[in-house]
Amino acid sequence: MNRDDFKFEICANSVESCLAAQEGGANRVELCAGIPEGGTTPSYGEIKVARKLLDKTLLHVIIRPRGGDFLYTPLEIERMVEDIRLCRKLGVDGVVIGCLTEDGEVDMEANRRLVELAKGCDEQAKDGKELKPMSVTFHRAFDRTANPQKALEDIISLGCDRILTSGQQPKAVEGVALLSELKQAAAGRIILLAGCGVNEDNIRTIFDATDIHEYHFSARVNVPSKMKQLNTNVYMGAEGADESNSPVTSAERVKQTIANLLG
Repeated sequence: MNRDDFKFEICANSVESCLAAQEGGANRVELCAGIPEGGTTPSYGEIKVARKLLDKTLLHVIIRPRGGDFLYTPLEIERMVEDIRLCRKLGVDGVVIGCLTEDGEVDMEANRRLVELAKGCDEQAKDGKELKPMSVTFHRAFDRTANPQKALEDIISLGCDRILTSGQQPKAVEGVALLSELKQAAAGRIILLAGCGVNEDNIRTIFDATDIHEYHFSARVNVPSKMKQLNTNVYMGAEGADESNSPVTSAERVKQTIANLLG
């Protein structure tokens, strides 16, 4: 198979993970904070430094103010608007969004506002240059929709470039039936990006079952803390969480996952 026929996106939880993804040959990163919550908007500093250092790999940023559901208040929408404006000013290549109604449908009004802002060319940087439009991915809020076929059509009508989905299952390898159905229904009108639980052991299985050509995975390994003093009786987060290791994307795992699909 031809490498140029596929695109690989790494869910990166830090600048370090972004750089490992680039070294491993990823086409894009989706930069996120709050990975245990499913990904939240990273800090200004994280985005700015990633933008400065990534020179071969595209930078996409998740726009999600909190974990939990995807039904957002007007104030939360305002924060997402400002984060998208910030990403455009920093020269980010794409944003990742997703808002739902209380009935589990795509929130057309909220999402349209975010898409139009991301893709618009109406703003100018301080130096007078026009800010480039950004690519838009609809994230796994799609996997919480009540009717995935209707959601697919709604997202296409919004002008999004791709949908990140596990086929409404906990892992993409378990959702191959719906992924295949969605790929056929999309008929080239939008890209299906298979993600969640994708790794070197199952990526070829997912491809063989779906013919999807874009994949989203993390390829992380645990890096032990270098702290000599660590009080394990005190937790900074949830009790029982492993705070002595930091998960970071591995360039070797990125390379291996790509190789296992193409080989």
